[in-house]
Amino acid sequence: MRIHLATDHAGLEFSTQLQHHLAAGGHEVVDHGPVEYDPLDDYPSFCIRAAQCVVADQTAGIEALGVVFGGSGNGEQMAANKVRGVRAALVWSLATAELAREHNDANVIAIGARQHTFEQVAQFIDRFVNTPFSGEQRHARRIAQLAAFETDGSLQPDPREADSFDPEAG
Repeated sequence: MRIHLATDHAGLEFSTQLQHHLAAGGHEVVDHGPVEYDPLDDYPSFCIRAAQCVVADQTAGIEALGVVFGGSGNGEQMAANKVRGVRAALVWSLATAELAREHNDANVIAIGARQHTFEQVAQFIDRFVNTPFSGEQRHARRIAQLAAFETDGSLQPDPREADSFDPEAG
């Protein structure tokens, strides 16, 4: 599998270590930067490029996922989620890594490099990469709702509700 990595200065050391860890696991790793430590670097361009490449690969039929890092992972997740077709999840445990794939079919995860040890991060990523999407109808329906909103701004009502929320009506 191809794994796209991106970070900022806070995750640079983890990114370098992970490239070796993932390559040793048989994955093709693409590093989207940065390549050197700069405490004033800006994560959005690195994370957005990684997210764009995940979507491009998946669209081309290439099995690919992404991992983005920062101090907390929050900003990196937000940046990745700006890319159409990305479902980036903030991961902080083995359970959230597994559920991101199993229930949400996440194709990118964000991790706070200042929040975890390298061993924890490697375990989160391994769990994420090795967990398949369950394909359950309820999860697929929710993902389709997100994709519809992303594509044309439509909100599909919850099929269990008689009335749907109209943001125009207040």
